[in-house]
Amino acid sequence: MWNEVYVEKDIESHPRVASILSKVNKSPLLLDRYDDIWGRSKKPYLHKRDSLNLFLAQKKGQLLKLAPDAYGKSGEPHYYFIHAYNCIYECQYCYLQGYFNTPDIVLFINHEEIIGEMQKLVDENPGKTIWFHAGEFFDSLALTHLTGELEIYHAFCEKNPSVIIELRTKSVNTKHLETLKPLPNLIVSFSLSSELMGRRVDLKTPSISARLSTMKKLMDHGYALAGHFDPIIYEDQFKENYNHLLQKMNELGLTQVLHYLSLGVVRFTKDVYREVERNYPDSLLHTSVMVKSFDNKVRYQKPMRMWMMNTIKELCLTHGVKEEAIYLCMEEHA
Repeated sequence: MWNEVYVEKDIESHPRVASILSKVNKSPLLLDRYDDIWGRSKKPYLHKRDSLNLFLAQKKGQLLKLAPDAYGKSGEPHYYFIHAYNCIYECQYCYLQGYFNTPDIVLFINHEEIIGEMQKLVDENPGKTIWFHAGEFFDSLALTHLTGELEIYHAFCEKNPSVIIELRTKSVNTKHLETLKPLPNLIVSFSLSSELMGRRVDLKTPSISARLSTMKKLMDHGYALAGHFDPIIYEDQFKENYNHLLQKMNELGLTQVLHYLSLGVVRFTKDVYREVERNYPDSLLHTSVMVKSFDNKVRYQKPMRMWMMNTIKELCLTHGVKEEAIYLCMEEHA
């Protein structure tokens, strides 16, 4: 899978590095800092199809970032922790194609330092529910067979029952997760779309059916689950296709157990939108008019967005999703 593997010299002897290298079975190239090479020159996003490099590094600077408004359910603070950059999947709408200068993967190995920052925040806010999200810059489960960090975050959740960790994913790579005891404050959330969109724009990802089967397996195992219908993309049969998705979820008993379900319509920064147009000129993403919106992102016009989300919300309620579980993600209040 990897063209080259690079390791920072300071962590060459770290046990986590040794574990990862034993699994990729490739001799590493040593360097002082990962960003001496990573992102220094423009590497087109679609080069990930033929040439993907892996960097093992320490994350310096900011380890936690305060999430923007409407990132999660309102009323409580939300942060995401930065434990990796970039993704092995190739979703056509992915903002990473216009965010970093390269699609190469960086895995940060200093999880104890990240946990230390999270614990400090918890200690400064006794009794307060704080959310920590994994998966903002990287799918939180796709490479856990390599990274092996889930136990650390699981232990943090067990020690701090007032916090919530969300693992955001499209992956079905849950063998490692299934070895851990389910905790009520460790939530696994799956990004889902209609089967059509899963095939057409979620490239290299597990199918929607495979994701639903994995959700069912984790539900039976006792895990807390959530969902994200985000991004919702318009196509002529979008209502019928989402109804079919929700019907399958209902049949599996998933709609009733979701702790939350976010609804968000496709959106881009201006720079990402240019990359999407360049990389995927024939995509279904371009079948409807988009305009500059309230937060300077490119979206469908507001009446269309609200109609789409309200349509899907009504379908969700019909199929058993609790109304209080549904929220609009990264959207201006109606």
